[in-house]
Amino acid sequence: MSTFEIEGGVPLHGTVRASGNKNAILPMIAACILTDKEVILDNVPDIIDVRHMLDVITEIGGKVERCGERVSIHVAHITTTEISKALCNKVRTSILCVAPLLHRMGKVTMYPPGGDVIGRRRLDTHFYGLQKLGARLALDDSYAFELPKPFAGADMFFDEPSVTGTEHILMAAVVSEGFTIMRNAASEPHVQDLAHMLNAMGAKISGIGTNQLNIEGVPTLHGCKHHVCHDHIEAASYLALAAATGGELRVEGTDLHSYWMCKRVFATLGVKIELHKDHIYLPAAQELRVTPDYDGSMPVIGDGPWPQFASDQMSCMITLATQVQGNVLFFEKMFESRLYFVDRLIAMGAHAVVCDPHRVVISGRSELRGTTLVSPDIRAGMALLGAALCANGKSTVQNANMIERGYERIEEKLLALGARITHRA
Repeated sequence: MSTFEIEGGVPLHGTVRASGNKNAILPMIAACILTDKEVILDNVPDIIDVRHMLDVITEIGGKVERCGERVSIHVAHITTTEISKALCNKVRTSILCVAPLLHRMGKVTMYPPGGDVIGRRRLDTHFYGLQKLGARLALDDSYAFELPKPFAGADMFFDEPSVTGTEHILMAAVVSEGFTIMRNAASEPHVQDLAHMLNAMGAKISGIGTNQLNIEGVPTLHGCKHHVCHDHIEAASYLALAAATGGELRVEGTDLHSYWMCKRVFATLGVKIELHKDHIYLPAAQELRVTPDYDGSMPVIGDGPWPQFASDQMSCMITLATQVQGNVLFFEKMFESRLYFVDRLIAMGAHAVVCDPHRVVISGRSELRGTTLVSPDIRAGMALLGAALCANGKSTVQNANMIERGYERIEEKLLALGARITHRA
């Protein structure tokens, strides 16, 4: 089991460049199966989950070539329609390969997907959309899908704006016969980026960035070259860690439109960030004091579908709150296991009350103590790493590979910012 060893108490200072978006590139890799032509993707992060998705491509017979941040994917011939249990267990987005394989081959077998254990992550939206477009499925120990005839367009309404569900059904809709309307669809930046990539491949999608996607189906897609958008979750994570340590940070390669809600949450925690066209700046020497509501009440930071505050940003913000003077309630509405890591913060000396699986009150500022920690999932792992950076003394974060699933070259980036961190295999 790989570990990070951290000597805390050092503010982060410097410049970091945002990596390509993890949540965008994973469905894009699956989308490459839709065509027998070559697809070239730029700004691809070298993280564990990406490697696993590329392994899926090679397992089914596709060719993958990587040179730095550029990846070429060419699925000219498909040799199997079964995704192995081992790969399904390793990466949750293996489910996104179902629709492209159905389009190409008419059948697919896979196994329940793995991924982070942050609560129930239902697949109902995926199954609903596939069935609306004409697929048949049999769910047992394995998942068997069939498409007796080509996908047929449909008018559908999702019961929740599922990100992966929207991405998955969008891939089926673009190659369906006729017109498809996807209502209550997710609209996160990575969903938008996937839609732009599909349009570059010849799809006809309108309504991008809204909660209703309108798709005119086309019989085939061609190859394309696409630059993956930056990872706004990663950028916000580094900003939170820098603020928690009392540092100063410039994050390059960002944009303006992905951070409006994030900026408001930072402001609630007394943190000022400056949004620019291509970078974000976090000034040094900030007071770090919770901004109460206008009536003096404790503020509530809650997550929700885009453009609300992202659930994936919640964990690092909780760590930041332990270093902020004042009281704040975090309301995690989407995943019932997201907040379990708070017990580890309490063990480090954080003043926190876990009200229930969805709510926690943080009372800062707390002096954290170094200790041994275990990363339970990608985002909680990054938050615990941030707590170790703030703590007095030495900490060890075990199961570091869990963090590396979502954060590219994390040791290298933190070392460049002045962190005292060592990775041990």
